[in-house]
Amino acid sequence: MKVTEHLSRRKKTLFSFEILPPLKGKGIEGIFDGIEPLLPFNPSFINVTYHREEYVYKKQADNLLKKVSIRKRPGTVGICAAIIHRYNIDAVPHLICGGFTVEETENALIDLQFLGIDNVLALRGDPIKTESTFKAEPSGHQHAVDLIRQISNLNAGKYLHEESKNKEILQFCVGAAGYPEKHYESMNMQTDLKYLKAKVDAGAEYITTQMFFDNEKYFQYVDKCREIGVEVPIIPGLKPITKLRHIAFLPKTFFVDFPDDLASDLMDCKTDAQVEKVGIDWAIKQTQELVDRDVPSIHFYTMGKSDAVKQIAEEVF
Repeated sequence: MKVTEHLSRRKKTLFSFEILPPLKGKGIEGIFDGIEPLLPFNPSFINVTYHREEYVYKKQADNLLKKVSIRKRPGTVGICAAIIHRYNIDAVPHLICGGFTVEETENALIDLQFLGIDNVLALRGDPIKTESTFKAEPSGHQHAVDLIRQISNLNAGKYLHEESKNKEILQFCVGAAGYPEKHYESMNMQTDLKYLKAKVDAGAEYITTQMFFDNEKYFQYVDKCREIGVEVPIIPGLKPITKLRHIAFLPKTFFVDFPDDLASDLMDCKTDAQVEKVGIDWAIKQTQELVDRDVPSIHFYTMGKSDAVKQIAEEVF
């Protein structure tokens, strides 16, 4: 079922979450171990992230450089198929611009459709660690809006090459990312909203937000979206803070702020256990307020760990 169908049929706020593919060499049982504690809360869909392969260049005996892969995660397509087969829950693969040509993107979408996967979250993706800025493949997409247009074209039966035979019209439900505190590369919130509107106009049918820790920023963001004509569902994304290192890592990596009350409580923490209690308590309050305001769904970023999200869901869902 498409995400938009889940949202349109809901009688209460839905529950969904996101998982990370395992690192190269790790088995799929780790994925299942992270999903199964959350099954009692009836997740409507599960997102599966995609991380680009990372490389370094090593000098060889002849002084030539050899491109060597140092970090690779198993394929998102296969993981989504496994989730659907094992749990009969809709899986939403992340499809990114980085690392793909337009032909490879088309082939990936055809594979997804063949496997019965009819949802995708279309993202630009981040630069790899060896790049200071995002660089697209020579014949790839530079922006998420271009990726969304390609998916929309396939949904209309428009393939890259007209000579393709036995073409099927694809039927993907396309999600896009939204940033209540703006994307870090946008000049200001207004330009960020302009880019969001372009993604919706190109075919995005719902928005999932970046994590935030101040609900008021989400509510203001929804209001601003509605003011410029973005009427699609906007799903809030939440991430419980569970580690001391998250205090510096999350704001730096995801360009989000902690509200004063949360920051004050975190500053008093000396151990991971103390941080986890503060983070879970805060996330419970966030979640409850969002449910009380009847948001369409709450999407949790588990980072591959389900314990904290399970505790939050037990209190609210």
